[in-house]
Amino acid sequence: MQKGVILNAYPDSIGENLSGLIYFIERNNLEQAFTHLYILPTLFNSDLDRGFSIIDYDLNESLVSNEDLNKLTDLNIKLKLDIVLNHLSVASPQFQDLLQRGDTSVYKDFFIDWNSFWKNNGTLEADGIIQPKKEYLEKLFMRKDGLPILEVYFQDGSKRPYWNTFYQKITFNKILPSDLDGILDSEAEKRHISKTVNDTIESDKNIHEIESLNNLGSRNEILKIIYQKSTYLGQMDLNAQSELVWDFYQDCLKKITFYGCTILRLDAFAYLHKSVGETNFFNKPGTWEYLDRFREMATDFDLRLLPEIHAEYGSKTHEEVSNKGYMIYDFFLPGLIIYSIEYGNNNPLVKWIRELIEKKYETINMLGCHDGIPVLDLKGKEIDGVYQEGLLSDNQIEEVVELILNRGGKIKNIFDAKGKKISYYQVNATYYSALGESEKKMLLARAIQLFVPGTPQVWYLDLFTGKNDYNAVELAGAGGHKEINRTNLSLDDITSGVEAQIFKKQMKLISLRNRLNVFNGKLTLKNPDNNKLIFTWKLSDDFAKLELDLLSLIFCVSYSENGKLYREVFNA
Repeated sequence: MQKGVILNAYPDSIGENLSGLIYFIERNNLEQAFTHLYILPTLFNSDLDRGFSIIDYDLNESLVSNEDLNKLTDLNIKLKLDIVLNHLSVASPQFQDLLQRGDTSVYKDFFIDWNSFWKNNGTLEADGIIQPKKEYLEKLFMRKDGLPILEVYFQDGSKRPYWNTFYQKITFNKILPSDLDGILDSEAEKRHISKTVNDTIESDKNIHEIESLNNLGSRNEILKIIYQKSTYLGQMDLNAQSELVWDFYQDCLKKITFYGCTILRLDAFAYLHKSVGETNFFNKPGTWEYLDRFREMATDFDLRLLPEIHAEYGSKTHEEVSNKGYMIYDFFLPGLIIYSIEYGNNNPLVKWIRELIEKKYETINMLGCHDGIPVLDLKGKEIDGVYQEGLLSDNQIEEVVELILNRGGKIKNIFDAKGKKISYYQVNATYYSALGESEKKMLLARAIQLFVPGTPQVWYLDLFTGKNDYNAVELAGAGGHKEINRTNLSLDDITSGVEAQIFKKQMKLISLRNRLNVFNGKLTLKNPDNNKLIFTWKLSDDFAKLELDLLSLIFCVSYSENGKLYREVFNA
């Protein structure tokens, strides 16, 4: 996998569907530059979190067709796709069947009933939700404020909380006076209450604070009607103790392989294993047992697995995953390159690259991506009372974060079990804006990425030096910070964009990285001082060299191909 480059995009990132993206590849002969296309999961039917709340793994026919996938096969471009192991959408056939049939549903145990999970291990509160014992709650790793649950109403009017680690959204819909039949006697009162409720919904106020409801003995019955008529969006955690879940995974693998997938990214796998009294994030040995079971299934389909996990460098989780025989994401590289370029200090980057060389990790690396720029990953961590250093110190991380925020980035936070914010998980920004919208810095960053060990993955927007999209963030509303780096480009945008020198120069470097066999050879790295780096790849008599200066941003690429020597200076 050293040789080869992955293009990363949504189906509708270029043009209005995957056909537009394929047109872009064909029109510019990019099939010679990219071996894989990582299509994000709006490829499938989904309803939230830009594809990661999957309804089912059938093709989203509004964006993708079988003809599109056949065309990619003809172009000899393989696919990298996602499977979200931890959860499915509320709108999935499985959860909808559960809502319709309740305890008679075949999917009764497909999802995790929060109260059933914590039975006898917590206190049932007045709201009907079990609060786990303090010692258990403190071990939970939260992705949002409050308990990781979504309460849903069943057809019989009953309400239950289900484990919901990630996103959720409840949309209150207007009610009719007739919805209050059997609850209120007066037609005038029905009309008054329904109007009051609807006005509250329209003004986006809290329905629990409607004063006229507080004075009614039927308040709870009316609130139940409001919730029953609501529309739920959410990513409901799967119960991996159910064999039906594993049957579901097997069906997904068949579909994904049929589409042309050869690399399968395992999204949110580290949250799948849950056990009372244990952490819900990378629970050991449970997580490994699940992962190994899934790998056995995937082997039958010749799929290479890429477990996606963010963890501090000091935890050595990346090394542990690699030692188990899995590919890993190089979440350290994006922040290290920014630090090196902005502060003229290559030492942390050199340390990481030498570890890549020495331990022979099989990685996929990147600059920008559909998510944020990872920074938590660079931190150190205390293990068994001993502090393991990070690739950057906390102060250095603070500097990088503040730099990107001052350039318009948005912060992503996570929470501990007490609801305390833990910052620095990610900073959301385009990579170009994070680098101060300097084409010279962007081009140098790309060159470094392409000479680092691992398989380079290229975010489509970086090719066109995409800037922070504040309008998209505003339109997305609460939690829409990630849209800052997901701007869809029209075919007209592309027509002009491919004429820009920054696009042409990036593609020249990418094509070089893709076609030269020398990148399957051996890398030697030298750093004459803090500001300079020399990468030299060798295979037999062939070589490829990158010499760069972090202060001037000037770099030189030289290489041999078909017995000839080539050399080009960039950013001069």
